[in-house]
Amino acid sequence: MKFAKTIFAGAIFALQAAAAPAGEAVPPDQVKFEDFAVAESLTGVPGDPQAGAEVFRDRGLGNCLACHANSAMEEELFHGTVGPSLDGVGSRWEPAQLRAIVADAKKVFGEETVMPGFYSLNVGANVAKDRVGQTILTAQQVEDVVAYLATLKE
Repeated sequence: MKFAKTIFAGAIFALQAAAAPAGEAVPPDQVKFEDFAVAESLTGVPGDPQAGAEVFRDRGLGNCLACHANSAMEEELFHGTVGPSLDGVGSRWEPAQLRAIVADAKKVFGEETVMPGFYSLNVGANVAKDRVGQTILTAQQVEDVVAYLATLKE
C-alpha cells in the first residue's frame, strides 16, 4: 500500500509540474548566480537563436553591436570595439556562463564593467522615470540571446 501511495503522489506531482505555466520568468532579483554562472533558464523555455540574433542586432534592445564585433553580422554597420569580439564566444563559454553575463555582467566581471545588466534592476543612477523598475531585456530575450551566442562557435 505504501508503494502505491508513493506512486500516486509521484503521479500527482508530475501532473502538477506539467500543468505549471511554461515560460514563467524568474524575477530579476531572484536570479541565482553561482560560480559566475546562472545554471537555470530564466523562463523554462528554450531560447530561439533567430530571435536572439534580432535582439543582438537591434539598436533599441540589446544593442550588442555598439560594443562588440561579430563576424556573423558583418552586413550590419558600426561594430564596436569596447568589448571583446564575440566570434567563437559559444566555444569559450558555456550557456550558463553566457546567461550570467547577459543577465548581469557586473556579477561576473565586477562593478567596473561598462556592460549593462540586461536582466537586472541594478542599473545605476539617473534612470529615466518611465524605466524605473524595468529590465532592459525580458527573461525570454535573455534566453534567446544566449541561444544565439551559443551558435557562435570557432
